[in-house]
Amino acid sequence: MTDRKPRGMSAENWVEHQIRMAQERGEMDNLPGAGKPLPKRQGGALEWVAQKLREENHDTSVLLPPSLALPKEVAALPARLARIRREQEVRDIVADLNRRIMDVHRQPPVGPPLRLGPLDVDEVVREWRESSTGPDRTA
Repeated sequence: MTDRKPRGMSAENWVEHQIRMAQERGEMDNLPGAGKPLPKRQGGALEWVAQKLREENHDTSVLLPPSLALPKEVAALPARLARIRREQEVRDIVADLNRRIMDVHRQPPVGPPLRLGPLDVDEVVREWRESSTGPDRTA
């Protein structure tokens, strides 16, 4: 749908027009799931969004308020840092995480309160070094 809606035409009529044109071009023929009922969804109103994100290998934490997403990110930090080879990159990742934690504390709350403070960068780097399995980790 690259054309713009003509002035004076309702959005509903414009959408219907676009659908009709696609049908005439055959773009609606043989679509996956044609003639089958929609799958039943469990969960809340946005569960289908989360399912779609999972199917497309996207991070579903984007649906969470920051006060819930950030602690999950902190919990996953050791696994993320295990793939990093440079200390400066570890420091940059932790600095970015700390910036986002402080941003949440400065803004009006969205969702439950964030019960997480900034991470100690030097402590995270020390743990990262101790977990190092290879000699190629550099400062």
